[in-house]
Amino acid sequence: MIAGGGIAGLSLALTLEQIGVPCVVFEQVREPKPLGVGINIQPNAVRELYDLGIGPEEMDRTGLPAREWALVGLNGNDIYSEPRGLGAGYDWPQYAVHRGRFHMMLYDTFVARAGTEAVRLGQKVTGYLNNADGSVTALVLHADGTRSEADGTLLIGADGIHSAVRAQMHPDQPPIHWGGAVMWRGTTMAKPIRTGSSFVGLGTHRHRMVIYPISHPDPETGLAMINWIAEVTMDNAEGWQQSGWFRQVEIDSFAHHFDGWEWDWLDVPALLRGADVAYQNPMIDRDPVETWVDGGVVLMGDAAHAMYPTGSNGASQAIIDARVLGTCFLEHGVTAAALRAFDADLCGPVSELILRNRGAGPFGLLNMVDERCGGEFENIDDVIPAAERDAFMAKYKAAAGFAIEQLNAAPRRIAEGARVTAESVELGA
Repeated sequence: MIAGGGIAGLSLALTLEQIGVPCVVFEQVREPKPLGVGINIQPNAVRELYDLGIGPEEMDRTGLPAREWALVGLNGNDIYSEPRGLGAGYDWPQYAVHRGRFHMMLYDTFVARAGTEAVRLGQKVTGYLNNADGSVTALVLHADGTRSEADGTLLIGADGIHSAVRAQMHPDQPPIHWGGAVMWRGTTMAKPIRTGSSFVGLGTHRHRMVIYPISHPDPETGLAMINWIAEVTMDNAEGWQQSGWFRQVEIDSFAHHFDGWEWDWLDVPALLRGADVAYQNPMIDRDPVETWVDGGVVLMGDAAHAMYPTGSNGASQAIIDARVLGTCFLEHGVTAAALRAFDADLCGPVSELILRNRGAGPFGLLNMVDERCGGEFENIDDVIPAAERDAFMAKYKAAAGFAIEQLNAAPRRIAEGARVTAESVELGA
């Protein structure tokens, strides 16, 4: 049983279908819709999608391959830039995608392969019981207010940062952590900058823009859907005081923070005001926990490791979670032992990644520039030598699991045609 039909839950559902493990997904929304704005899928996760039979054709319908990742100072001069995906030497591309389109693609693919009965819409898992015989009972709240129970071999909590499964597993966990950064997100039809598919972080650690296209340009107009994130760090001493964590806002309520951010290659105020709609949400995560497992129940995705989006690897880690869990089922059967192996493999390293992202992740270079020169410079080598910049980025990529040499040399995680045997399925019953 999978609690949650987001990117994490559907990636796992597709993996289980691939290796022959029956599953059902409980999703609280009654009708899935393509919600959200832009996200990045890193090469390590794209590799896993390809192994799931989701290839370039499907990915190109949700976004486009990224060519460059760049940080730019307040006066428009480059701090750091590097090619991404195939151009960087990976055997797989990095994709910048529309989150909603990508999510719907995963949903449609799973339903086509497993049938509509494998997803129970309008049903939210609110808790669980670990039974004496080793099975698990999921407590389910239906959209009409009624309640029911569902029994299964295992329960996977893929129900996001507000996870009810995690809340039961860790009842004394601290509240959601907000570090003071507020993000306004939207999309605008505009001409792509730099390479035509560049991820650009612009400004300082406390006051910045992130800009990248999430669609191929229109062949007639040259316009693409540009995803943008406008971010300002504020005083968070009193915590988040507004109602809700994600809400629609007027563009004029925040655009003034970026007045004057105009260069010959980019007009930030025009980009912001060209959007149809904007959404506000604080940059939040959760403190790491010591384990993701309770008997026959395990957490994955944001339920396990909600992290700041500074590394652009939240969705990628959810996909990796699904594939690692699949390998554990192949090795240990559909058993609690597989969940414990998954926990032992990922909980510690990913918990470190949460804290690394909280410390600014790869955007930490903006911190260093701000501290050393206030964000404005003529020659970045006079501020941070090239070797220091390269070493900083290499350390982050290794921690996040997408260092080029290691990824390219690694064998396929789940062998083609690998299936969990009937005997191992029975082991967990």
